[in-house]
Amino acid sequence: MHAPQAILERDVTPAPGTPHSADYETVRKVIETISLDYRDQPSLEQLADAVGETPTGLQKLFTRWAGLSPKAFLQAVTIDHARRLLDQGMPLLETALEVGMSGPGRLHDLFVTHEAMSPGDYKSRGAGLVMRHGFHVSPFGIALVMTTDRGLAGLAFCDPGGERGALEDMAGRWPNASHVEDVAATAPYAARIFDPGRWRGGEPLRVVLIGTDFQVRVWQALLRIPLGRAKPYSTIAAEIGAPKASRAVGAAIGANPVSFVVPCHRAVGKSGALTGYHWGLTRKRAMLGWEAGRAG
Repeated sequence: MHAPQAILERDVTPAPGTPHSADYETVRKVIETISLDYRDQPSLEQLADAVGETPTGLQKLFTRWAGLSPKAFLQAVTIDHARRLLDQGMPLLETALEVGMSGPGRLHDLFVTHEAMSPGDYKSRGAGLVMRHGFHVSPFGIALVMTTDRGLAGLAFCDPGGERGALEDMAGRWPNASHVEDVAATAPYAARIFDPGRWRGGEPLRVVLIGTDFQVRVWQALLRIPLGRAKPYSTIAAEIGAPKASRAVGAAIGANPVSFVVPCHRAVGKSGALTGYHWGLTRKRAMLGWEAGRAG
């Protein structure tokens, strides 16, 4: 096994196309407040006071980051509320308006071309692979991008100070690979992933899925969930022909190594509750709200 190199602050570079990514720290604090108090509908003034901002400053910051006001974001991340409305038969347009979106129109999905490594490649735990990694500032905190010569193989997230843990987590999935720090190699991927202006079929993002056959089937099902939508684990299980395997599907989703691009954050509980997320439930809410701003 080739041990990951030490993580230094200078290794974390901004991803092109995310000029306001530093806003995430404030956004994260607001989301944490919303997560605790969303049923009480905290006011803009209360949210601003909780993070040491003025109401006007917070409104501008949030709208710049998410494309939504704090109030609309608060509604958009209440997916359990939205699912209840859908279960009651409310038309999609009315549901979209009810949860704070301007309508059901969607930006076209992130265009991804993917391939799966052979079972033998997976069982070798990365033997013979050279995996390059780099840390980049993203709209959701610090992103760890990992690539092979075939394309993007890993995407993880952390807050400042968590870089070493994130790298150890990801490198441990392929312990026999050669892990090489190469920010220059990973920067183009970070730019492509986090810039919605480049989410188009003419510039596909190549992803290589490294997992068991079952895991890859689950991850492929996640890729079919449209931007701005979510699906219960049970529905995903049915789609891959394993309707009684919801728990196994949940485990495969939790093991997804290419977060955000393979959108495990769009998987929810049967009731619509946002359940867990490997990189933190606050970050899951951030991703869903950020996408809602673009889908709307």
